[in-house]
Amino acid sequence: MEYKLVLLLYLCGLTFEITNAAINRTFPATVKFGIATSTYQIEGAWNEDGKGENIWDHICHENPTYIVNKTNGDIACDSYHKYKEDVAMLKDLGVDFYRFSISWSRVIPGGIAGSPVNQLGIDYYKNLVQELVNNGIEPMVTMYVWDLPEILQDLGGWPNPELIDHFAYYARTLYEELGDSVKHWMTFNEPKQTCLGGYGDGNMAPGYTASGIADYQCSHMLLKAHAKAYHIYDEEFRAEQQGSVGIVIDTAWFEPASGSDEDKEAAERSLQFMFGWYTNPVVNGNYPQVMIDRVDERSATQGYAVSRLPKFTDEEIEYIKGTHDFVALNFYTANYAQWMEESDINDVGYYSDLNVNQFIDEDWEESASSWLRVVPWSLRKVVNWISKTYDNPEIFITESGFSDTGGLEDDRRINYHKEYLSNLLEAILDDGVNVTRYTAWSLMDNFEWTRGYSERFGLYSVDFEDPDRPRTPKASAAYYKQVIATRCLVDVCE
Repeated sequence: MEYKLVLLLYLCGLTFEITNAAINRTFPATVKFGIATSTYQIEGAWNEDGKGENIWDHICHENPTYIVNKTNGDIACDSYHKYKEDVAMLKDLGVDFYRFSISWSRVIPGGIAGSPVNQLGIDYYKNLVQELVNNGIEPMVTMYVWDLPEILQDLGGWPNPELIDHFAYYARTLYEELGDSVKHWMTFNEPKQTCLGGYGDGNMAPGYTASGIADYQCSHMLLKAHAKAYHIYDEEFRAEQQGSVGIVIDTAWFEPASGSDEDKEAAERSLQFMFGWYTNPVVNGNYPQVMIDRVDERSATQGYAVSRLPKFTDEEIEYIKGTHDFVALNFYTANYAQWMEESDINDVGYYSDLNVNQFIDEDWEESASSWLRVVPWSLRKVVNWISKTYDNPEIFITESGFSDTGGLEDDRRINYHKEYLSNLLEAILDDGVNVTRYTAWSLMDNFEWTRGYSERFGLYSVDFEDPDRPRTPKASAAYYKQVIATRCLVDVCE
């Protein structure tokens, strides 16, 4: 049964009506549809054809219990050998573009600037790109999805400023080798997961726990690396290759827990600490002011001679500002945000600096992932907030999807995409938000990081018990194919 909720978009000053049923209007021609994967999650061939070790290879092999059921990505979906089959699946879906990532350690096994390029690794990606182009599918490339060459982790990883030049060398190599065919580049995927997950909370490789210090240092260097890769493209390649460069940022939506000014402030602070942490620098040149103020003040009170949040110089602010040709958003879910009294001032950490009570509504539909609840209206709210906060940029939704534990009749995944896309369509048609791409996660079931193969996001099922890794379309593949073909979310549109 259809029901309607009237929700206030507190932070944008807008009121609009949101329904839980897909509207029967069509997507404008300006919107393209695609699907995404990432290299470590699907490729396999972890030590073939000259590929070097990365931090996920390392942690999975050295500490198998870090992953559910002691699994790893050594073979994964075996896309290194089955990429033509993957492209055939993409062709059948009818997608406009395929967002995939490249393995730094496959392309430059030595990691560091100036070390030899692995031609077999380059050839693999050239062959994949050519297969996509031959089938009328646009390649959309992410340079880095969390898989740092282990040799660079041995140097200290992302908190080490040396990595800026090493990443720049890697980026230039990709532009030189693939830029004639690749027109949309993303430097980093979800830097919060790289930095907070990898160096703060320890729930991502390399698994360090130094939140409030190492995660801030990691982010500082990563943003400088992004800016350098952007400027290399802008100054050396853009005129000839005519492409674009951005960075992919993830966030949840944070809904004020009440109509109080305090809870509205808590929700805004949450968005700034999560999405603004990376987006504000690449748009405006520096971290969000609320983040600067809070970390500076807490650091001083804790006795630090300088803030735990590193400072950009005036020159760096100008260099980083504007290093985006689009805003790329990975989005799945929402939380409520509630104002809290200040926590223990001596507690050093990102979440203590944030100091917001974030929680879910237990009535929101669950998925197989503990962090993912189905909250369709939150997508409309977050793209409106981005549009208002960052002066109506072009927005690419570069991931959105639903997890279950397997099965071909995945009606809940169909409903997820239907309802999220319905809210997105209202944001585009009714609110004037400039969203031009929607990317489903994921093409097929794959290695979901510390959750191994226990959570499935794919539109295609993969049998990981079969050495051939056969793929089988789920019901959601047929639904997404229909949406792409008709630009409509229901059987009949206006």
